[in-house]
Amino acid sequence: MQYLIKTLDPGAAGVSTLLLEASDLSDARRQAIARGHAVVSVAPAPLQMRLGKHRSVRFPLLLFSQELLALLQSGITIVEAIETLTEKEQQQGSRALLQKLLSGLREGQTFSGALENFTYAFPPLYIATIRASERTGDLDEALTRYIAYASRLEILKDKLISAAIYPLLLLGVGGLVILFLMGYVVPRFSHIYQDMGGNLPFMSQLLLHWGIAIERYWSLLLPATAALIMFMLYGGNRGILKYLANLIWRIPAIGERIRIFQLARLYRTLSMLLKGGIPVVQALKMVSGLLSPSLQGNLHHAEIRIREGTGLSQAFEMNNLTTAVSLRMLRVGERTGNMGEMMERAATFHDEEMSRWAEWATRLFGPLLMLLMGLVIGAIVVLMYLPIFQLAESIG
Repeated sequence: MQYLIKTLDPGAAGVSTLLLEASDLSDARRQAIARGHAVVSVAPAPLQMRLGKHRSVRFPLLLFSQELLALLQSGITIVEAIETLTEKEQQQGSRALLQKLLSGLREGQTFSGALENFTYAFPPLYIATIRASERTGDLDEALTRYIAYASRLEILKDKLISAAIYPLLLLGVGGLVILFLMGYVVPRFSHIYQDMGGNLPFMSQLLLHWGIAIERYWSLLLPATAALIMFMLYGGNRGILKYLANLIWRIPAIGERIRIFQLARLYRTLSMLLKGGIPVVQALKMVSGLLSPSLQGNLHHAEIRIREGTGLSQAFEMNNLTTAVSLRMLRVGERTGNMGEMMERAATFHDEEMSRWAEWATRLFGPLLMLLMGLVIGAIVVLMYLPIFQLAESIG
């Protein structure tokens, strides 16, 4: 969720605003303070801002990084590279952003400082990676690491989306058929059975009452349903979403896979930051937003343990932030002093495991979902025609 933060800049004449993506109010405040801002107030971003121009700008960060790296490796300066990318950009929103970025560089800002003005397009991890590279002078290497990191995440995301398309398609088509039967066909049948009254089977009576209610109150039910959907999507009702997320986490087979998926993303992000020279405690603060609220608490406790002198692998193990495989890899990384590489390998192992599980779950869940939809639709049809069968038997 996006939060609007009012900050007091000592070098400015007044209060400035900052738009950040965060898990909650405290996380947004922590992110702003970590960037050196004096926070005045934090509040959820207004709906029009969340749906406005910042949301409409789909900045192609991965493509931008790849093209920028190619230009820098050819020997031109960062200002010339941004000028070149601005001239070739066709999309108006991205072109305007690059022009503002170029203006910041010409005014003497560092590259990371200029990027920080556009947090809706450049995530904190990207800015931190660039800032760390400015201290060491290896911007090319930092971009290479981020490109590899983002590419692997995109590959995993594409695999998960591909695996989810077929079940979602089944669910959507089946849901539309059920809505058509319950909203159109059943009300028509209710008029036929109205005179039979108590002679109907109990379940058919329930179906009859449903059909009469739909036909009588559809003008109220339709806007109420639309308002409920809009409220859940944009009304900031995070309590329901958290409750549903907790329910999913409590399902053993699914909750554990979600945990492993989040841990894999945590390891990969930490690997990129550690390779970029960012201290481990600072890196842990930056990646907390990638985890669910329950794991964020675990990560905070692990950070405290590390500050007290506990090893990273032991701190993660004590706070349920490891698996059997990742724990051994982290221990090896501590012994060899190559923690970033070991975290990368652990993330790769779990990403491949997640891809296999998603493929297996899709093959199992698709037929089960089709069977469930068939049973529901079949039950509705049978309950609609059952009184006709009963009437035919009585006449016979």
